Amino acid sequence: MDPHQIRSLDELESLFDTPGEAAIKKEVDRLVPVYRRLIEASPFFVLATHGAGGLDCSPRGDPAGFVEVLDERRIALPERRGNNRIDSLRNLVEDPRIGLLFLVPGKNETLRVNGRARITTDPTLLERTAMKGKPPQCVIVVEIETVYFQCARALLRAGLWDPDSRTLAERTPSAGEMLAGVPDSGIEAAVYDDGLDERQARTLY
Repeated sequence: MDPHQIRSLDELESLFDTPGEAAIKKEVDRLVPVYRRLIEASPFFVLATHGAGGLDCSPRGDPAGFVEVLDERRIALPERRGNNRIDSLRNLVEDPRIGLLFLVPGKNETLRVNGRARITTDPTLLERTAMKGKPPQCVIVVEIETVYFQCARALLRAGLWDPDSRTLAERTPSAGEMLAGVPDSGIEAAVYDDGLDERQARTLY
């Protein structure tokens, strides 16, 4: 047992200062115009869900503007083709709670959206969120409950947009190497990596 484990809210709160005025006032219950601008400029977000199988956190991306702002309390997220595990979608069928974190390349502030979601195959939404003439398999419509921006400290500490950070990728395994490194996968790294870039480009939509 860890004798230093924090076991109560009182213990936890004693470690931190009281939130500043800005940290409280930045949270709203709808998509105000300044927050809408961040979503419309974002080509990438991370989606968090929860279901009977546990937690899931996965990336989503497309050209900036791919998230359809329906009104100040609703946004639509196209669900493109992927690995067909549909972990996030399975979770949303069981538990509609959803969390989103939007990033804009070069900007250190991020935007957080929390709410409840439903999955739809509404033909109008499928058509509105089509890419290169191909509609998504379905659309996630998020009913917004809270929106606020996250300050820049995390991305600044990470140096996420620093050009020198790109060299970090050179230290990491390829997709094939990661698959081959999973016990009993039976996948050869070189075979999987051969032509991977072309396969992914061909099957984006």
